[in-house]
Amino acid sequence: MDGQPSLDAATAPPPNGPLTGAAQRAARNATALALSNIVSKGVLFAWQLILARWLGSENYGVYGTIGALMAVGAAIPDFGMGLIVIRDVANRPQDANRYLTATLALQPILAALGYVVLIVAAFLFGYDAELRALLAFAALSLLVDALGNMCHNQLLAIERMVIPAAIATGHVIALVILAGTALAAGAGLWGLYAATLIAGLLRAAVYWAALWRVGARPQFPVDWGVARGLLIAGWPIAVTSFLALAYQHADKLITTAVIGTAGTGQLTAGFVIVFGVIELLSTTVLVAVFPLMSRTYASGQQRLFEVMLEKLAFLNLTVSLPIAIFTSLLAVPLAGWLFGADFTRTADVLRILIWYTVVAMISAVFAKALLVQDRQRRLMIIRISGLLLNIALLLILLPALHVPGAALATLIAESAILLAVVRSFRFPADWWARVVNHLWRLALVGAATAGVVLALRTVHPLLAALVGVPIYGALLLLSGAFARDDWDLIYRLATAMPGGTLIGRWWRRELISPPSGS
Repeated sequence: MDGQPSLDAATAPPPNGPLTGAAQRAARNATALALSNIVSKGVLFAWQLILARWLGSENYGVYGTIGALMAVGAAIPDFGMGLIVIRDVANRPQDANRYLTATLALQPILAALGYVVLIVAAFLFGYDAELRALLAFAALSLLVDALGNMCHNQLLAIERMVIPAAIATGHVIALVILAGTALAAGAGLWGLYAATLIAGLLRAAVYWAALWRVGARPQFPVDWGVARGLLIAGWPIAVTSFLALAYQHADKLITTAVIGTAGTGQLTAGFVIVFGVIELLSTTVLVAVFPLMSRTYASGQQRLFEVMLEKLAFLNLTVSLPIAIFTSLLAVPLAGWLFGADFTRTADVLRILIWYTVVAMISAVFAKALLVQDRQRRLMIIRISGLLLNIALLLILLPALHVPGAALATLIAESAILLAVVRSFRFPADWWARVVNHLWRLALVGAATAGVVLALRTVHPLLAALVGVPIYGALLLLSGAFARDDWDLIYRLATAMPGGTLIGRWWRRELISPPSGS
């Protein structure tokens, strides 16, 4: 491939054989967390589809608005402490009790602060009294969740990850059962949030019981030196997290303020699809490959690091492009099938918003690379700029275009963020030459696939999808857009995931080490 380095063969799976105790524990932990993540998010995704039909667009808009406020507000009780606790306790397990006591002293206070902030924010947004009353009840979860999260972080730090994995799965199942029962009984949104609180209390109680069994105890008096250190180390993470969440949910918050909750319901339904795709196809892969990116950059292999960015970004584009094509062109039947007749306008949102998935999955690769290079401040500035642009566009486009304007504003803002993060790197000319060569071939494949879908969707949407998917795959291979060495990355990702050892037994691929000093 024009002399470019291949992905480091040293990172390939070890030869088959008995694992050491540490390796067995790491594999067990990774498998438990991955399975829990897949099951939990799968159940929640299905629940969101059911919930949208159950509530209708108006109430689902209220639910989406409160959920957006709660998601942004959750950054306040955590205040970046979770990552700091995991890092420090993993290195100094003898200090676990002191860190637990410090978080127990700080996070309830921060949860109370977050509660006040949310109530004030709802008032400033001009939301009606009923929504604010529901928020006041639902926001009690900030304190309840904080009590469980501090135990979750402690268990991760001492590598007892099977426990939080099991609790997370059980919590989601309990939440769905309780909420479904409340809604079936006619309790409405008040019953839904009561069920959420009860499930959160059960989660916190089980977490504390599990933590007690492994020997962790609060150790009073509070070590205020540890508490102060958590606040100082955590605030930059908290600010970055708050900005990222505010950017992610600003459209729903502003849509409710400008055009009402019915429009937010349509928008929230679209985001269920979009973020489901991102979480499943992008986030999981980036988490798996992040350590490899870090080791490659830290070892000074700049050329190899650039190749990794190229391959990861193109892989995300290759995967997300057909999803965007099919979803955009088949948005009307898809929205009706998934959400029901009350969400007819969701199709107008989805055909625009799904392209946000493509842009966001690519920009996430370069954002991770900035973190690897310890350039968090630049990333924070880019996120702030993106948030301000998104808000400005929302205020301009929402009154003019109604709900689709929110989707368009989000897409434009994310495209600006992608441009900014890519421009943060200085790639050599041969890197850009390879990228352009990939892109024009992939563009032809995408155009041909879109033509097939357009021709067949009038016959039946399902036929368009069934025929279009294999055509996209075949054209991708025949066009040369997907290069031979791209399979190296897929092989590594497949063997790095839980169950990768089994995959490695059946699929063996010779990997070439990069030249020394690359």
